[in-house]
Amino acid sequence: MAKTPPQIPQRLREMMLELGPKWGTSIRAFTKLQSEAFSEILADAPKEGVETREIAYGGHPRQVLDVFAPRGAAAAPVVLFVHGGAFVEGNKDRTAEIYANVGWYFARQGVVAINMEYRLAPEFKYPAGVEDVAAAVAWTRANIARFGGDPQRIFLFGHSAGAAHVGCYAYDSRFHPGGHAGAAGLIVVSGRVRIDNLPQNPNAKNVEAYFGTDTALMEQGSVITHVRADSMPTMIGIAEFENPQLDIYCLELAHRLAQARGRAPRVLWLAGHNHNSSIAHMNTAEELLGSAILEFMRSGR
Repeated sequence: MAKTPPQIPQRLREMMLELGPKWGTSIRAFTKLQSEAFSEILADAPKEGVETREIAYGGHPRQVLDVFAPRGAAAAPVVLFVHGGAFVEGNKDRTAEIYANVGWYFARQGVVAINMEYRLAPEFKYPAGVEDVAAAVAWTRANIARFGGDPQRIFLFGHSAGAAHVGCYAYDSRFHPGGHAGAAGLIVVSGRVRIDNLPQNPNAKNVEAYFGTDTALMEQGSVITHVRADSMPTMIGIAEFENPQLDIYCLELAHRLAQARGRAPRVLWLAGHNHNSSIAHMNTAEELLGSAILEFMRSGR
């Protein structure tokens, strides 16, 4: 009998509500607590009917990705997920369950999912992360059909610093081979879509490790800078308890898109969630975010 997605237990919801108002005071410690707690739950999440494979999309050891393909998929939509890590850390497997939970969830819904890794600061500076997204998209367009995916229906999905990388790729035409991003839409969740090293940013030094201290370069590397009338369809998810300023910046992105495109983008507020749980809860029984993303992909707006 197929497993059913696990419920988020009350004890974990209580932890989320306890940590939420003070999330910005100890992000690293709280992220560790949340990741461990969700990993315990996700270990029992359904994973049947999905084939996985790790593949290199470039020559560097971090230029690798995992493919999660529904068994028997044919011309299925594709999600390319880019994890966070404040530009200096993180990988496609924060734990044995996170961020693979994103791939398992989408593959269970009939979507071919990719979970990519990328080069990090301080060794690699801006725009290395954007260039890695471009390389992963190129690999996906060339290869995903043999895993049952449709190269004409690739959706880009970024979390935290991953949203900075994937969003800049999506909107900044300088990184588009042949002048086109090769993607059908963009999903930003808890995204660092404006780059700054302000005192209220607890990750300011990590930002500087990737961008340096040139504010003009930070502006160039900000997703919101590149919004245009023809920017691809975008969905934005915001946790109730975010890293400082990220909720404000995501709303700024929504406002700029609305002004440029003449209509508001799809925006989802994740009540009770924090910067970590906004992704860590995927493949549990709570499907508000997952179902909203699937509807965005179906509708194309």
